[in-house]
Parts: sequence; structure tokens; C-alpha cells
Amino acid sequence: MNITKSISLSIISMILLSGCSSLKIPYIKHHKSEEEKQSSVVTSLPTDREQIHTSRTEKTYSASDLEEGVVTGDWIIEEVYGKPAVGESTPFLKLVPSEKRMYGNNGCNTINATYIYNQAEKQLAFNDIASTMRLCGTEGITDAEISGALADTRTYSWDHEGDEYYLYFYNTIGDCVMKLMHQNFDFLNGTWHITSIEEEAIEDPDMNIVIDIDEGKIHGNTGCNILNGKIDIDMETVNTINFHDILVTQMECPNMENQTRLIVALEDAAHAKPIDSETVELLNLLKRPVLTLKRVK
Repeated sequence: MNITKSISLSIISMILLSGCSSLKIPYIKHHKSEEEKQSSVVTSLPTDREQIHTSRTEKTYSASDLEEGVVTGDWIIEEVYGKPAVGESTPFLKLVPSEKRMYGNNGCNTINATYIYNQAEKQLAFNDIASTMRLCGTEGITDAEISGALADTRTYSWDHEGDEYYLYFYNTIGDCVMKLMHQNFDFLNGTWHITSIEEEAIEDPDMNIVIDIDEGKIHGNTGCNILNGKIDIDMETVNTINFHDILVTQMECPNMENQTRLIVALEDAAHAKPIDSETVELLNLLKRPVLTLKRVK
């Protein structure tokens, strides 16, 4: 069974190759033979791990990080061999350079591998690829292709569109085998003044919030009380953010209505949209503005 799956992955890799980016990077150093590559894809978990850790973090990465060749963080798999990556759940990879390990999910099964990369030459290789063996649906599942693409990967590049960052993995001849996307909410970091709630102007100089994406925290002042809360970024949905566990002190204030509206708006916010370098809108699930923020200099 294991041999059959390994051979299938290699066949899939050869048949389905197509570009997910116009850029092709030649690989000039020694790479694995087909026999070595087949043996690198296994179908059982490492014996030293009872359970693979697959949690996603909210950490974001800047263009300067990527320019330096960082291969780290949480990335949604968007395309594999040039076609949309589709699974029973959203496929993603978590890259942890301090452990030299990759964790993730291929849309059905939990996956795990070691990885090495060369920042200067943008070289990248995954080894000891392992997967759980849950029986997956056959329609729209690209789990086998994902494992095959990881085994094929030899180099990488990156690009960004606005605040969304992309990784591209290439095989030995420079064909793109995988496209991954990372959401970046760095534009929300900083101190903000609330200028409107549900498009109604708010004139309260003390209603300010501080957003720290790296720490996943929000704190500030409702205009009277101190506010603290948490921030999560949904890695499975583009441009999705969640403010939760919001707590405020209990001092009585002249205008409690605006405080209540602020808390409700934060809990209702699902998306963030930069209007310009100094203004941001938080939108609900229907993409309607619930808060307008002006950067405090």
C-alpha cells in the first residue's frame, strides 16, 4: 500500500505539472533521484510524535522578511500543479525554521516533514514527508497532489499583492508546483482614533484603541472605560479578522451608549480594509463598515 501510494505521487507530479507563476527558477545543484524522492514520501507518522501540532498562529511577515529569504509562518495552499487546492478543509502549511519542520493539513490528512532552505540561492527541500491515513473523499480532493508537490519542491520565490503575500514552490526544472498565500494585517498595527461607528460620526477625543497584530491583542479607551481584548486571524478565509474576549472596566459614564456600540462593532467586525495610509475601515460579514479608524500620530 505504501509503495503504491509513493509511486502514485510521482506519477501525479509528472502528469499535472503546470505553472502557477510565470517566474521559473533553474535548479543547478544536485537533487534527488526518482527512487530517493519516492522513498521520501511515507504514509505513517514519525514514531517520536504521538500527535502532530497543526495550530495556526496570527504572526504576520513583512516584505523585508521575505526579501531576506525567510521561509516561515502559516500559509494557505492556493494552487497545486496549477489548479486550485481543494479539500474537505482548507489545506495549509506551518513552517517552523527553529525546528526545521513543516506541519499542516493537505485538505484531508495531517502532514509533517522536515525542511531545509538556502536563503541566498532560494533553495528549498522537504524530506521525511509523513501523513495520517484517514480515508478522504474522492471529489475535489488534492491531498495526493500536495504531497507530491512537496516532494518535488527544490526552489522558491515570493511576491505580494497589496497586503497579501505569496510563496511559490518550484521543481528541478523551474516549473511552479505550489502557490501559497499568507494574509498580512500589519497595516492595523498602531494607535487609532474611532471616528465613526456604523458610519455615524463619533466626536469623542478619548475613544482610542491600540492594535498589536503580532501579539494578537487590542486595548484602549471606550471614552470612559479601559478596554482589552484578543485578535485572531482566520487563515482559511481571505482578509478575515476576529476581535473577541473583549473586557472593559465598569466605571459609570455619561454616555454609555457609545461604549456599547463600540464593543458590539468590534465583535461584529470580520474584515479590515485600508482606505489610505491613515484611515482603516472594519467591516462586518456583509462588508458593511462598522468602525472607521484614524491613525493617531
